[in-house]
Amino acid sequence: MSETKESIQVKAYLKPTCGWSNGVRAVLRKYSLPYEDIDILSNPVAYMEMVKKSHQRLSPCVEINGVMLADVSGEEVESYLLQEGLVERVESSDNTPTNQGCPSH
Repeated sequence: MSETKESIQVKAYLKPTCGWSNGVRAVLRKYSLPYEDIDILSNPVAYMEMVKKSHQRLSPCVEINGVMLADVSGEEVESYLLQEGLVERVESSDNTPTNQGCPSH
């Protein structure tokens, strides 16, 4: 692993209560990664920034060191982090689902 956790820059464009968003949060907690949790529902400017960067309107979107992962689950974020060697696999007692959709409203 070439980077320290503190040097990994993460901006997570999330909804406050969405299952997909909570899965992303669970993965970032699992690896103790500091991240900016950006609420796209209450902040239309942040939502438009996400759309501009990701080229689509679905969330969650997670930007890691300048690379945008668009419309991803927590499982996909974890896979990317491991594949890129940004983290080493750890076990977690957190039972938050990392691949669960948002409830329909």
